[in-house]
Amino acid sequence: MALRNEELTRLRRHRVPTWWRDAKLGIFVHWTPASVPGFAPVDAEIGDLLQSDTPDALAASPYSEWYENSLRFPSSAVARHHRAVYGDRPYDAFARDWETGLEQWDPDAWAARFARTGARYLVLVAKHADGYSLWPTGVGHPHRDRWHSTRDVVGELADAVRRAGLRFGVYYCGGLDWSFEPRPMGSMGSTIASIPRGDYPAYAEAQVRELIERYRPSVLWNDVAWPATGDRLWPLLAHYYEHVPDGVINDRWMPWSPALSLARTALGRRAIDAGSRRQARRDGGLLPPKPPHFDVRTPEYLTFADIQRDPSETVRGMDRSFGFNRNSRPEHFIAQTELVWTLVDIAAKGGNLLINVGPRGIDAQIPAEQTARLEWLEDWLRQHSEAVMATSPWVTPGTTTVEGQPVRYTARDDDVYAFVRGFGRVTLSDVLATRTTRVSTVGGSALPWQGSPGGLAVDIPAPGPSGVSVAVLHQVDALG
Repeated sequence: MALRNEELTRLRRHRVPTWWRDAKLGIFVHWTPASVPGFAPVDAEIGDLLQSDTPDALAASPYSEWYENSLRFPSSAVARHHRAVYGDRPYDAFARDWETGLEQWDPDAWAARFARTGARYLVLVAKHADGYSLWPTGVGHPHRDRWHSTRDVVGELADAVRRAGLRFGVYYCGGLDWSFEPRPMGSMGSTIASIPRGDYPAYAEAQVRELIERYRPSVLWNDVAWPATGDRLWPLLAHYYEHVPDGVINDRWMPWSPALSLARTALGRRAIDAGSRRQARRDGGLLPPKPPHFDVRTPEYLTFADIQRDPSETVRGMDRSFGFNRNSRPEHFIAQTELVWTLVDIAAKGGNLLINVGPRGIDAQIPAEQTARLEWLEDWLRQHSEAVMATSPWVTPGTTTVEGQPVRYTARDDDVYAFVRGFGRVTLSDVLATRTTRVSTVGGSALPWQGSPGGLAVDIPAPGPSGVSVAVLHQVDALG
Protein backbone atom coordinates (compact mmCIF):
# COMPACT_ATOMS: atom_id res chain seq x y z
CA MET A 1 0.00 0.00 0.00
CA ALA A 2 2.83 2.42 0.84
CA LEU A 3 4.46 1.76 -2.55
CA ARG A 4 1.14 2.29 -4.32
CA ASN A 5 0.63 5.61 -2.54
CA GLU A 6 4.15 6.69 -3.44
CA GLU A 7 3.57 5.89 -7.12
CA LEU A 8 0.28 7.80 -7.10
CA THR A 9 1.94 10.79 -5.45
CA ARG A 10 4.54 10.90 -8.21
CA LEU A 11 1.86 10.69 -10.90
CA ARG A 12 -0.13 13.49 -9.32
CA ARG A 13 2.81 15.85 -9.63
CA HIS A 14 2.14 15.89 -13.35
CA ARG A 15 0.42 19.08 -14.53
CA VAL A 16 -1.78 19.51 -17.58
CA PRO A 17 0.46 21.26 -20.14
CA THR A 18 -0.20 24.73 -21.46
CA TRP A 19 -0.55 23.49 -25.05
CA TRP A 20 -3.60 21.45 -24.04
CA ARG A 21 -5.22 24.16 -21.92
CA ASP A 22 -4.80 26.67 -24.78
CA ALA A 23 -6.07 24.34 -27.51
CA LYS A 24 -9.85 24.60 -26.89
CA LEU A 25 -10.64 22.49 -29.97
CA GLY A 26 -9.56 18.97 -30.89
CA ILE A 27 -10.70 16.37 -33.43
CA PHE A 28 -11.71 12.84 -32.44
CA VAL A 29 -11.72 10.15 -35.18
CA HIS A 30 -13.76 6.94 -34.84
CA TRP A 31 -13.06 4.72 -37.86
CA THR A 32 -13.38 0.97 -37.35
CA PRO A 33 -14.71 -2.08 -39.26
CA ALA A 34 -18.13 -1.03 -37.95
CA SER A 35 -17.82 1.99 -40.26
CA VAL A 36 -18.46 -0.37 -43.19
CA PRO A 37 -22.09 -1.24 -42.33
CA GLY A 38 -22.30 2.18 -40.66
CA PHE A 39 -25.66 1.60 -39.01
CA ALA A 40 -27.23 2.38 -35.63
CA PRO A 41 -30.74 3.33 -34.52
CA VAL A 42 -31.37 7.07 -34.10
CA ASP A 43 -34.44 6.94 -31.84
CA ALA A 44 -32.65 7.94 -28.63
CA GLU A 45 -29.51 9.73 -27.51
CA ILE A 46 -27.02 7.92 -25.30
CA GLY A 47 -27.94 10.00 -22.24
CA ASP A 48 -31.58 8.93 -22.56
CA LEU A 49 -30.61 5.25 -22.68
CA LEU A 50 -28.35 5.56 -19.64
CA GLN A 51 -31.26 7.01 -17.68
CA SER A 52 -33.78 4.46 -18.96
CA ASP A 53 -35.41 1.71 -16.88
CA THR A 54 -35.83 -0.40 -20.03
CA PRO A 55 -33.98 -3.73 -19.74
CA ASP A 56 -30.98 -3.96 -22.08
CA ALA A 57 -31.49 -0.36 -23.20
CA LEU A 58 -27.95 -0.23 -24.64
CA ALA A 59 -28.96 -2.78 -27.28
CA ALA A 60 -30.48 0.29 -28.98
CA SER A 61 -27.25 2.29 -28.73
CA PRO A 62 -27.05 5.16 -31.24
CA TYR A 63 -23.29 4.56 -31.45
CA SER A 64 -22.59 2.73 -34.72
CA GLU A 65 -19.16 1.67 -33.43
CA TRP A 66 -21.11 -0.60 -31.03
CA TYR A 67 -22.55 -2.51 -34.02
CA GLU A 68 -21.00 -5.82 -33.01
CA ASN A 69 -22.46 -5.62 -29.51
CA SER A 70 -25.91 -4.59 -30.72
CA LEU A 71 -25.77 -7.47 -33.21
CA ARG A 72 -25.74 -9.90 -30.26
CA PHE A 73 -29.31 -8.95 -29.34
CA PRO A 74 -31.44 -10.86 -31.92
CA SER A 75 -34.37 -8.44 -31.77
CA SER A 76 -32.31 -5.24 -31.91
CA ALA A 77 -32.56 -2.80 -34.82
CA VAL A 78 -28.96 -3.62 -35.75
CA ALA A 79 -29.59 -7.38 -35.78
CA ARG A 80 -32.66 -6.95 -37.97
CA HIS A 81 -30.77 -4.66 -40.34
CA HIS A 82 -27.83 -7.06 -40.50
CA ARG A 83 -30.00 -10.07 -41.34
CA ALA A 84 -31.76 -8.12 -44.08
CA VAL A 85 -28.59 -6.68 -45.67
CA TYR A 86 -25.78 -9.11 -44.82
CA GLY A 87 -27.50 -12.36 -43.90
CA ASP A 88 -25.29 -14.45 -41.64
CA ARG A 89 -22.03 -12.66 -42.52
CA PRO A 90 -19.86 -12.43 -39.37
CA TYR A 91 -18.81 -9.06 -38.04
CA ASP A 92 -15.09 -9.72 -38.46
CA ALA A 93 -15.56 -9.99 -42.26
CA PHE A 94 -16.05 -6.20 -42.35
CA ALA A 95 -12.35 -5.78 -41.61
CA ARG A 96 -11.52 -6.89 -45.19
CA ASP A 97 -13.85 -4.24 -46.63
CA TRP A 98 -12.37 -1.63 -44.31
CA GLU A 99 -8.83 -2.47 -45.47
CA THR A 100 -9.93 -2.29 -49.11
CA GLY A 101 -11.31 1.19 -48.40
CA LEU A 102 -7.82 2.26 -47.34
CA GLU A 103 -6.82 2.32 -50.99
CA GLN A 104 -8.74 5.62 -51.25
CA TRP A 105 -7.39 7.10 -48.02
CA ASP A 106 -5.29 10.29 -48.11
CA PRO A 107 -4.01 11.02 -44.58
CA ASP A 108 -2.44 14.33 -45.63
CA ALA A 109 -5.77 15.55 -47.01
CA TRP A 110 -7.44 14.63 -43.73
CA ALA A 111 -4.77 16.40 -41.71
CA ALA A 112 -5.01 19.56 -43.82
CA ARG A 113 -8.81 19.55 -43.49
CA PHE A 114 -8.59 19.19 -39.69
CA ALA A 115 -5.91 21.87 -39.36
CA ARG A 116 -8.04 24.38 -41.28
CA THR A 117 -10.78 24.15 -38.66
CA GLY A 118 -8.47 25.73 -36.09
CA ALA A 119 -8.18 22.51 -34.07
CA ARG A 120 -4.89 22.09 -32.23
CA TYR A 121 -4.82 18.31 -31.73
CA LEU A 122 -6.31 15.05 -32.97
CA VAL A 123 -7.14 11.81 -31.16
CA LEU A 124 -7.45 8.69 -33.32
CA VAL A 125 -9.23 5.55 -32.15
CA ALA A 126 -6.38 3.04 -32.41
CA LYS A 127 -8.43 0.16 -30.97
CA HIS A 128 -12.12 0.25 -30.11
CA ALA A 129 -14.13 -2.36 -28.24
CA ASP A 130 -14.23 -4.70 -31.26
CA GLY A 131 -10.50 -5.23 -30.63
CA TYR A 132 -9.38 -4.41 -34.17
CA SER A 133 -6.04 -2.57 -34.06
CA LEU A 134 -5.36 0.18 -36.61
CA TRP A 135 -1.64 -0.55 -36.68
CA PRO A 136 0.38 -3.70 -37.42
CA THR A 137 0.81 -4.56 -33.78
CA GLY A 138 3.60 -6.85 -32.73
CA VAL A 139 1.56 -8.06 -29.75
CA GLY A 140 0.15 -11.48 -30.49
CA HIS A 141 -3.62 -11.87 -30.12
CA PRO A 142 -4.29 -15.11 -28.23
CA HIS A 143 -7.80 -15.64 -29.66
CA ARG A 144 -8.01 -14.05 -33.12
CA ASP A 145 -5.18 -14.19 -35.63
CA ARG A 146 -4.24 -11.05 -37.60
CA TRP A 147 -7.00 -8.95 -36.04
CA HIS A 148 -5.24 -5.74 -37.04
CA SER A 149 -4.60 -3.50 -40.02
CA THR A 150 -1.71 -4.46 -42.29
CA ARG A 151 -1.20 -0.79 -43.07
CA ASP A 152 0.11 1.44 -40.27
CA VAL A 153 -2.90 3.75 -40.09
CA VAL A 154 -1.86 5.12 -36.69
CA GLY A 155 1.65 5.93 -37.86
CA GLU A 156 0.62 7.44 -41.19
CA LEU A 157 -1.99 9.70 -39.64
CA ALA A 158 0.39 10.68 -36.82
CA ASP A 159 2.98 11.80 -39.37
CA ALA A 160 0.41 13.67 -41.48
CA VAL A 161 -1.16 15.43 -38.50
CA ARG A 162 2.20 16.54 -37.15
CA ARG A 163 3.24 17.84 -40.57
CA ALA A 164 0.05 19.93 -40.54
CA GLY A 165 1.03 21.45 -37.19
CA LEU A 166 -1.33 19.54 -34.89
CA ARG A 167 -0.57 17.38 -31.87
CA PHE A 168 -1.43 13.68 -32.24
CA GLY A 169 -3.09 11.44 -29.67
CA VAL A 170 -4.46 7.91 -29.50
CA TYR A 171 -7.60 6.38 -28.02
CA TYR A 172 -7.41 2.80 -26.74
CA CYS A 173 -10.46 0.98 -25.39
CA GLY A 174 -8.81 -0.74 -22.46
CA GLY A 175 -12.00 -1.60 -20.62
CA LEU A 176 -13.67 -3.66 -23.33
CA ASP A 177 -12.56 -6.03 -26.07
CA TRP A 178 -15.21 -8.21 -27.66
CA SER A 179 -12.58 -10.44 -29.26
CA PHE A 180 -11.74 -11.53 -25.69
CA GLU A 181 -15.14 -11.25 -24.00
CA PRO A 182 -18.20 -11.66 -26.28
CA ARG A 183 -21.06 -11.46 -23.77
CA PRO A 184 -23.79 -8.96 -24.81
CA MET A 185 -23.89 -5.64 -22.97
CA GLY A 186 -27.30 -4.08 -22.52
CA SER A 187 -26.69 -2.03 -19.39
CA MET A 188 -23.90 -0.56 -17.32
CA GLY A 189 -23.90 -3.62 -15.06
CA SER A 190 -23.39 -6.02 -17.96
CA THR A 191 -20.77 -3.63 -19.39
CA ILE A 192 -18.73 -3.83 -16.17
CA ALA A 193 -19.19 -7.60 -16.20
CA SER A 194 -17.70 -7.64 -19.72
CA ILE A 195 -14.32 -6.16 -18.75
CA PRO A 196 -12.07 -9.05 -19.83
CA ARG A 197 -9.87 -10.81 -17.34
CA GLY A 198 -7.49 -13.73 -17.85
CA ASP A 199 -4.89 -13.01 -20.54
CA TYR A 200 -6.43 -9.69 -21.57
CA PRO A 201 -4.84 -7.29 -19.01
CA ALA A 202 -1.33 -8.27 -20.09
CA TYR A 203 -2.33 -7.99 -23.76
CA ALA A 204 -3.81 -4.51 -23.27
CA GLU A 205 -0.79 -3.28 -21.33
CA ALA A 206 1.60 -4.57 -24.01
CA GLN A 207 -0.40 -2.83 -26.75
CA VAL A 208 -0.51 0.49 -24.90
CA ARG A 209 3.23 0.32 -24.25
CA GLU A 210 3.72 -0.35 -27.95
CA LEU A 211 1.60 2.69 -28.88
CA ILE A 212 3.57 4.87 -26.46
CA GLU A 213 6.97 3.73 -27.69
CA ARG A 214 6.17 3.78 -31.42
CA TYR A 215 4.10 6.94 -31.71
CA ARG A 216 4.77 9.12 -28.61
CA PRO A 217 1.13 10.32 -28.48
CA SER A 218 0.50 13.74 -26.93
CA VAL A 219 -2.83 12.39 -25.61
CA LEU A 220 -3.37 8.90 -24.21
CA TRP A 221 -7.14 8.39 -24.09
CA ASN A 222 -8.50 5.24 -22.48
CA ASP A 223 -12.15 4.23 -22.39
CA VAL A 224 -14.52 2.53 -19.93
CA ALA A 225 -11.95 1.33 -17.35
CA TRP A 226 -8.60 -0.42 -17.07
CA PRO A 227 -8.57 -4.23 -16.80
CA ALA A 228 -5.61 -4.47 -14.37
CA THR A 229 -5.26 -3.36 -10.77
CA GLY A 230 -3.57 -0.13 -9.76
CA ASP A 231 -0.24 -1.73 -8.96
CA ARG A 232 0.03 -2.59 -12.68
CA LEU A 233 -1.56 0.61 -13.99
CA TRP A 234 0.52 3.23 -12.15
CA PRO A 235 3.85 2.06 -13.67
CA LEU A 236 2.20 2.12 -17.12
CA LEU A 237 1.11 5.74 -16.67
CA ALA A 238 4.54 6.66 -15.33
CA HIS A 239 6.04 5.00 -18.41
CA TYR A 240 3.87 7.25 -20.57
CA TYR A 241 4.94 10.45 -18.81
CA GLU A 242 8.58 9.40 -19.08
CA HIS A 243 8.23 9.12 -22.86
CA VAL A 244 5.87 12.12 -23.27
CA PRO A 245 6.49 14.58 -20.40
CA ASP A 246 3.93 17.06 -21.76
CA GLY A 247 1.36 14.36 -22.47
CA VAL A 248 -2.23 14.20 -21.25
CA ILE A 249 -4.33 11.28 -19.99
CA ASN A 250 -8.09 11.29 -19.54
CA ASP A 251 -10.30 10.19 -16.65
CA ARG A 252 -11.34 6.72 -17.84
CA TRP A 253 -8.50 4.77 -16.25
CA MET A 254 -10.40 3.34 -13.29
CA PRO A 255 -8.29 0.30 -12.34
CA TRP A 256 -9.77 -3.12 -11.86
CA SER A 257 -10.89 -3.93 -8.33
CA PRO A 258 -12.09 -7.28 -6.95
CA ALA A 259 -15.31 -5.47 -6.02
CA LEU A 260 -16.10 -5.26 -9.73
CA SER A 261 -16.48 -9.04 -9.72
CA LEU A 262 -19.93 -8.42 -8.25
CA ALA A 263 -21.00 -7.45 -11.76
CA ARG A 264 -20.74 -11.13 -12.67
CA THR A 265 -23.76 -11.78 -10.42
CA ALA A 266 -27.37 -10.83 -11.17
CA LEU A 267 -27.69 -8.98 -7.87
CA GLY A 268 -24.48 -7.04 -8.50
CA ARG A 269 -25.56 -6.04 -12.00
CA ARG A 270 -28.91 -4.78 -10.70
CA ALA A 271 -27.13 -2.68 -8.08
CA ILE A 272 -24.73 -1.22 -10.65
CA ASP A 273 -27.58 -0.49 -13.05
CA ALA A 274 -29.58 1.32 -10.39
CA GLY A 275 -26.57 3.41 -9.34
CA SER A 276 -25.70 4.18 -12.95
CA ARG A 277 -29.23 5.39 -13.70
CA ARG A 278 -29.18 7.65 -10.66
CA GLN A 279 -25.85 9.13 -11.68
CA ALA A 280 -26.93 9.66 -15.31
CA ARG A 281 -30.11 11.40 -14.16
CA ARG A 282 -28.12 13.62 -11.81
CA ASP A 283 -25.46 14.52 -14.41
CA GLY A 284 -27.81 14.62 -17.39
CA GLY A 285 -25.77 12.03 -19.29
CA LEU A 286 -22.44 10.25 -19.28
CA LEU A 287 -19.84 11.62 -16.85
CA PRO A 288 -17.19 9.04 -15.89
CA PRO A 289 -16.38 8.59 -12.19
CA LYS A 290 -13.04 10.06 -11.14
CA PRO A 291 -10.26 7.44 -10.99
CA PRO A 292 -7.35 7.79 -8.54
CA HIS A 293 -5.28 9.64 -11.16
CA PHE A 294 -6.20 11.59 -14.30
CA ASP A 295 -5.36 14.84 -16.06
CA VAL A 296 -8.68 15.85 -17.64
CA ARG A 297 -12.38 15.06 -17.21
CA THR A 298 -14.32 13.83 -20.27
CA PRO A 299 -18.09 14.39 -20.13
CA GLU A 300 -19.81 12.79 -23.11
CA TYR A 301 -22.60 14.57 -24.99
CA LEU A 302 -23.05 16.96 -22.08
CA THR A 303 -21.51 20.21 -20.88
CA PHE A 304 -20.87 21.45 -17.37
CA ALA A 305 -23.08 24.15 -15.91
CA ASP A 306 -20.21 26.20 -14.51
CA ILE A 307 -16.44 26.71 -14.46
CA GLN A 308 -14.72 23.52 -13.34
CA ARG A 309 -11.75 23.10 -11.03
CA ASP A 310 -10.49 20.15 -13.07
CA PRO A 311 -9.48 20.59 -16.73
CA SER A 312 -12.20 19.12 -18.93
CA GLU A 313 -12.81 17.97 -22.48
CA THR A 314 -16.34 17.49 -23.75
CA VAL A 315 -16.58 14.71 -26.33
CA ARG A 316 -19.41 14.33 -28.81
CA GLY A 317 -20.18 13.35 -32.37
CA MET A 318 -21.69 15.59 -35.01
CA ASP A 319 -24.82 13.46 -34.89
CA ARG A 320 -25.86 10.95 -32.21
CA SER A 321 -23.00 8.59 -33.03
CA PHE A 322 -19.22 8.70 -33.04
CA GLY A 323 -18.75 6.18 -35.85
CA PHE A 324 -20.28 6.83 -39.28
CA ASN A 325 -24.04 6.21 -39.23
CA ARG A 326 -25.78 6.14 -42.61
CA ASN A 327 -29.09 6.09 -40.71
CA SER A 328 -28.65 9.70 -39.47
CA ARG A 329 -30.91 12.34 -40.99
CA PRO A 330 -30.37 16.14 -41.11
CA GLU A 331 -32.32 16.62 -37.88
CA HIS A 332 -29.93 14.31 -36.03
CA PHE A 333 -26.86 16.47 -36.76
CA ILE A 334 -25.80 19.42 -34.64
CA ALA A 335 -26.88 22.72 -36.19
CA GLN A 336 -24.39 25.43 -37.08
CA THR A 337 -25.57 27.75 -34.33
CA GLU A 338 -25.41 24.97 -31.73
CA LEU A 339 -21.96 23.82 -32.82
CA VAL A 340 -20.39 27.27 -32.49
CA TRP A 341 -22.22 27.96 -29.24
CA THR A 342 -21.09 24.63 -27.80
CA LEU A 343 -17.46 25.54 -28.48
CA VAL A 344 -17.95 28.98 -26.90
CA ASP A 345 -19.82 27.62 -23.89
CA ILE A 346 -17.13 25.04 -23.15
CA ALA A 347 -14.29 27.56 -23.57
CA ALA A 348 -16.05 29.96 -21.18
CA LYS A 349 -15.90 27.24 -18.55
CA GLY A 350 -12.22 26.47 -19.14
CA GLY A 351 -12.64 23.31 -21.17
CA ASN A 352 -11.91 21.91 -24.62
CA LEU A 353 -14.30 20.52 -27.22
CA LEU A 354 -13.21 17.23 -28.79
CA ILE A 355 -15.56 17.08 -31.77
CA ASN A 356 -15.76 13.74 -33.53
CA VAL A 357 -15.38 12.83 -37.19
CA GLY A 358 -16.67 9.43 -38.31
CA PRO A 359 -15.33 8.54 -41.78
CA ARG A 360 -16.98 5.89 -43.96
CA GLY A 361 -15.35 2.51 -43.79
CA ILE A 362 -16.09 1.52 -47.36
CA ASP A 363 -14.02 4.30 -48.98
CA ALA A 364 -12.16 6.15 -46.18
CA GLN A 365 -13.98 9.42 -46.95
CA ILE A 366 -15.43 11.97 -44.53
CA PRO A 367 -19.16 12.36 -45.25
CA ALA A 368 -20.39 15.70 -46.59
CA GLU A 369 -22.55 16.40 -43.51
CA GLN A 370 -19.44 16.22 -41.34
CA THR A 371 -17.20 18.16 -43.72
CA ALA A 372 -19.76 20.97 -43.71
CA ARG A 373 -19.49 21.25 -39.94
CA LEU A 374 -15.71 21.34 -40.07
CA GLU A 375 -16.08 24.20 -42.54
CA TRP A 376 -18.45 26.03 -40.17
CA LEU A 377 -15.81 25.88 -37.45
CA GLU A 378 -13.15 27.00 -39.91
CA ASP A 379 -15.18 30.00 -41.09
CA TRP A 380 -16.06 31.18 -37.61
CA LEU A 381 -12.65 30.64 -36.00
CA ARG A 382 -10.88 32.35 -38.89
CA GLN A 383 -12.43 35.58 -37.61
CA HIS A 384 -12.75 34.85 -33.91
CA SER A 385 -9.95 32.49 -32.82
CA GLU A 386 -8.42 35.28 -30.71
CA ALA A 387 -11.52 35.22 -28.53
CA VAL A 388 -11.33 31.45 -27.91
CA MET A 389 -7.83 30.01 -28.25
CA ALA A 390 -5.42 30.48 -25.32
CA THR A 391 -8.07 32.25 -23.24
CA SER A 392 -9.11 31.62 -19.65
CA PRO A 393 -12.50 31.71 -17.96
CA TRP A 394 -13.54 35.11 -16.65
CA VAL A 395 -15.02 35.60 -13.17
CA THR A 396 -18.29 34.14 -14.48
CA PRO A 397 -18.97 32.00 -17.55
CA GLY A 398 -22.04 34.18 -18.25
CA THR A 399 -25.80 33.74 -18.09
CA THR A 400 -28.08 36.04 -20.11
CA THR A 401 -28.18 39.70 -21.07
CA VAL A 402 -30.78 41.98 -19.49
CA GLU A 403 -32.75 41.56 -22.72
CA GLY A 404 -32.68 37.77 -22.38
CA GLN A 405 -30.03 36.63 -24.87
CA PRO A 406 -27.55 33.96 -23.74
CA VAL A 407 -24.05 35.35 -23.13
CA ARG A 408 -20.66 33.75 -22.34
CA TYR A 409 -17.26 35.25 -21.45
CA THR A 410 -13.61 34.37 -21.89
CA ALA A 411 -10.61 36.48 -20.89
CA ARG A 412 -7.01 37.20 -21.77
CA ASP A 413 -4.87 39.73 -19.87
CA ASP A 414 -7.08 42.87 -19.48
CA ASP A 415 -9.53 41.95 -22.23
CA VAL A 416 -12.86 40.18 -21.80
CA TYR A 417 -14.58 38.58 -24.79
CA ALA A 418 -18.37 38.60 -24.68
CA PHE A 419 -20.22 36.09 -26.89
CA VAL A 420 -23.90 36.84 -27.42
CA ARG A 421 -26.54 34.76 -29.17
CA GLY A 422 -28.14 37.80 -30.73
CA PHE A 423 -27.35 41.32 -31.88
CA GLY A 424 -28.44 44.94 -31.56
CA ARG A 425 -28.35 46.83 -28.24
CA VAL A 426 -27.63 44.30 -25.47
CA THR A 427 -26.94 44.96 -21.79
CA LEU A 428 -24.24 42.81 -20.17
CA SER A 429 -25.44 42.69 -16.57
CA ASP A 430 -22.17 41.13 -15.34
CA VAL A 431 -19.91 43.94 -16.60
CA LEU A 432 -19.01 47.30 -15.07
CA ALA A 433 -17.34 50.03 -17.16
CA THR A 434 -14.27 51.89 -15.92
CA ARG A 435 -12.78 55.24 -16.92
CA THR A 436 -10.56 53.48 -19.49
CA THR A 437 -13.13 51.08 -20.94
CA ARG A 438 -13.26 50.55 -24.71
CA VAL A 439 -15.39 48.13 -26.70
CA SER A 440 -14.54 46.76 -30.13
CA THR A 441 -15.01 43.89 -32.53
CA VAL A 442 -12.35 41.17 -32.63
CA GLY A 443 -10.96 42.94 -35.69
CA GLY A 444 -10.51 46.18 -33.72
CA SER A 445 -13.42 48.30 -34.97
CA ALA A 446 -14.98 50.41 -32.22
CA LEU A 447 -18.49 49.49 -31.04
CA PRO A 448 -20.90 51.99 -29.46
CA TRP A 449 -21.45 51.37 -25.77
CA GLN A 450 -22.83 52.96 -22.63
CA GLY A 451 -22.10 52.19 -19.00
CA SER A 452 -24.72 52.13 -16.26
CA PRO A 453 -25.14 50.70 -12.74
CA GLY A 454 -27.11 47.87 -14.32
CA GLY A 455 -24.37 46.78 -16.68
CA LEU A 456 -22.62 47.62 -19.93
CA ALA A 457 -24.88 48.29 -22.92
CA VAL A 458 -23.24 47.49 -26.27
CA ASP A 459 -24.43 47.72 -29.86
CA ILE A 460 -23.61 44.24 -31.20
CA PRO A 461 -23.38 43.71 -34.99
CA ALA A 462 -25.32 40.95 -36.73
CA PRO A 463 -23.52 37.63 -36.27
CA GLY A 464 -24.02 35.89 -39.60
CA PRO A 465 -25.00 32.20 -39.91
CA SER A 466 -23.20 31.16 -36.70
CA GLY A 467 -25.69 33.12 -34.61
CA VAL A 468 -22.91 34.16 -32.21
CA SER A 469 -21.68 37.77 -32.01
CA VAL A 470 -18.46 38.74 -30.24
CA ALA A 471 -17.49 42.00 -28.54
CA VAL A 472 -14.10 42.69 -26.98
CA LEU A 473 -14.39 44.55 -23.70
CA HIS A 474 -11.17 46.39 -22.88
CA GLN A 475 -10.50 47.49 -19.28
CA VAL A 476 -13.74 46.47 -17.57
CA ASP A 477 -14.60 45.16 -14.12
CA ALA A 478 -17.07 42.57 -12.93
CA LEU A 479 -20.30 44.04 -11.63
CA GLY A 480 -20.95 43.11 -8.03
